[in-house]
Amino acid sequence: MLRDWFPNVNMDDMWTATYETLYMTIISVIGTLLLGIMLGLLLFLTERGNLLQNSMVNSATASVVNIFRAIPFIILILLLFPFTDFLMGTNRGPKAALPALIIGAAPFYARLVEIAFKEVDKGVIEAAKSMGAKTHTIIFKVLLPESMPALISGITVTAINLISYTAMAGVIGAGGLGDLAYMKGFQRRDVDVVFACTIFIVIIVFIFQFIGDALSRKADKR
Repeated sequence: MLRDWFPNVNMDDMWTATYETLYMTIISVIGTLLLGIMLGLLLFLTERGNLLQNSMVNSATASVVNIFRAIPFIILILLLFPFTDFLMGTNRGPKAALPALIIGAAPFYARLVEIAFKEVDKGVIEAAKSMGAKTHTIIFKVLLPESMPALISGITVTAINLISYTAMAGVIGAGGLGDLAYMKGFQRRDVDVVFACTIFIVIIVFIFQFIGDALSRKADKR
């Protein structure tokens, strides 16, 4: 029955493309999580009235974040070709897509991190300061634990965006389901291949959303 509906689909190709998509997504989510939290912390801490108030650093960080958020992802990939080639030694394949994926998603997540920190009760932060807690203690004992549900929800949304980014990266040879859908589906006019890739991507999105929602509920102590 499935062969009748998807006559041009090669399941070996589908599983390979799915693995490549998951590889790109998982590695880039980890990189985005780390870089996004660092940028978000810098934005929050250097804002006026906060622990490391510094308008110059805050403005510079905000400018970098806003610039990279404004660049369409497909253009960002092209702009980063020289950097990617220098860093990875190639511009092709799943590994080559990682710099653009992380640099493209981290600024978006950084803003979500900043918003999550702003929602933390300032009274809790002030109480920690009054007891002599240092900045790193406030970060790891107050800010991160108190904002954890929002941080998890934010990385879940970002991960789903990254899945769509991997599909776009596939169009220029990064591999994955996007590459398979374009090269062996769209260009050959095999609509069933495009449809099968779409189904697999939707399933991956649902899995990431389910995991993210479960972790967020577990982290919410209210």
